[in-house]
Amino acid sequence: MDYKTSDSYAGPRKEDILPSSTAAAVKVVIVGGFGVGKTTLVGTVSEIRPLTTEETMTQAGVGVDDLAGIEHKIETTVAMDFGRISINEQMVLYLFGTPGQERFWFLWDGLFEGALGAVVLLDTRRLEVSYDVIGLLEERGVPFVVAVNTFPGSPVHPMSELRSAMDLPESVPMFTCDARDRASCRDTLMALMRYLYHLTNEISEPQ
Repeated sequence: MDYKTSDSYAGPRKEDILPSSTAAAVKVVIVGGFGVGKTTLVGTVSEIRPLTTEETMTQAGVGVDDLAGIEHKIETTVAMDFGRISINEQMVLYLFGTPGQERFWFLWDGLFEGALGAVVLLDTRRLEVSYDVIGLLEERGVPFVVAVNTFPGSPVHPMSELRSAMDLPESVPMFTCDARDRASCRDTLMALMRYLYHLTNEISEPQ
C-alpha cells in the first residue's frame, strides 16, 4: 500500500491558520427559516473556505418543504454551515449556520451549545418561516439580533411594521443586511457583538 509522504502533504492553507495573536473565540449561530440566506451569509463573510452540507433537493421534500417564493432553490443545508471571521487581532468568531427545514431542527441543540448569540435572517417574502425560529431562541434564552436579508425584488416594509409583525421588543436590534455583500455581513456580526456587550454591561451593573 502506498502512503503519502510528508513532502506530498500540503497542510492547511496559510489563510486557514488561526492567527497566533488570537486570545478569544466566540461561537455565533446564523438561524432562520428555509431558504433565507444562511449559507450565503456564512460563505460570503468567512475568511476561510466555508464548510457546507448542502445537498440537492429531491422528491422526498415535495409536500414537506414550502418553496413558495423560492421555487428555483435546488440545494438545501442538511446539517450545518461553518465559517470563521476575525473581528480584530485578538478575537475571532466561529459561525455555525443552522438547517432551515423543521425536520432538521433536532440538530439545533448541538449547534446552540456554547453559542453566545445568534443572527436571525428574515426574508420579507416569507416572514412566517421565521416565527418559530425566534420563538425557539427566546425559549433557549439565546440573545439575538434580526437582519432583514435584501433579496432582489423582495417587498420593502418600514422596520416598525416588521418589528410589529415579528412581535419583537424594541430592545432587540433589527436592521437590513445583504447576505451577498461581505461588508454588510460583517456589519451584521459587529451589531450582534455590540448587542452582546451591551447586555453584558447591563448584567454587571449594580442594581
